[in-house]
Amino acid sequence: MARILHLTDLHFGFHRSALEAPLLARIAALRPDLVVVGGDITHRATPGQMRSARAFLDRIEAPMMLMPGNHDVPTWNPVARIFWPFAGFQRHFGPDLTPAARVGDVRVMALNSADPYVWQRGKIRDGEIGRVIGTIDPMGTNIVALHHPLQHLPRVDKVLARRATEALYRLEGAGVHVVLTGHLHRWAVDALLATGRHPRVLQVQTGTALCARVSDMRNEFVLLDIRGTELSLERHVAPMDREGFDAPEISRYSRASGVWRRV
Repeated sequence: MARILHLTDLHFGFHRSALEAPLLARIAALRPDLVVVGGDITHRATPGQMRSARAFLDRIEAPMMLMPGNHDVPTWNPVARIFWPFAGFQRHFGPDLTPAARVGDVRVMALNSADPYVWQRGKIRDGEIGRVIGTIDPMGTNIVALHHPLQHLPRVDKVLARRATEALYRLEGAGVHVVLTGHLHRWAVDALLATGRHPRVLQVQTGTALCARVSDMRNEFVLLDIRGTELSLERHVAPMDREGFDAPEISRYSRASGVWRRV
């Protein structure tokens, strides 16, 4: 069994500060084995925002792995953005931009999809797909985490990250079972599975954990409880008009047949 919590799009500097304590309390109560922080940890990548985010993350007792999002590269300093875009992130959140972790028979591998030369659109770098494929555990459950989604639903008006489609096909073929993403501030799991395009990969697009943008309507995170070929998702939602989290919405999935099905 592995309990992996996906926390993404915190946007420190433009976040719901009143939700920090309830979020920390809910995470502590869930006692995850690993917390995956999926990028956009800050809103404008300023030193002050990074320090605030680091102080928040330091209050989480579980092991963590972090990767940058497009908001985690310098916004107002074009020289830094071009020549050392991830220096601030590495100073505050650790030197490894593509960390990996193992919980029991579950392997979690990160991709850095943030492109400092483009404001929103991400990219999958040369060699990154092959690097991940080379570390897949053929006997366990394999999870890839990155900031930008690898598939968009029709209602999404943003452009896919460069090489996203290639990455998804190759990762699925190599034995990746779950992909965790953020960026869109929208929850999507069943709708992606229903497209039928990638039935062997459960794509979990998680909404924003703390961003204060009113149009998002809610903050949220998800806990994955993985037991062999069975997986449950606990979606924890905090509506914008309340300062706490509702009871979790639980959905269960199985890949025992070779493809993912909701059960």
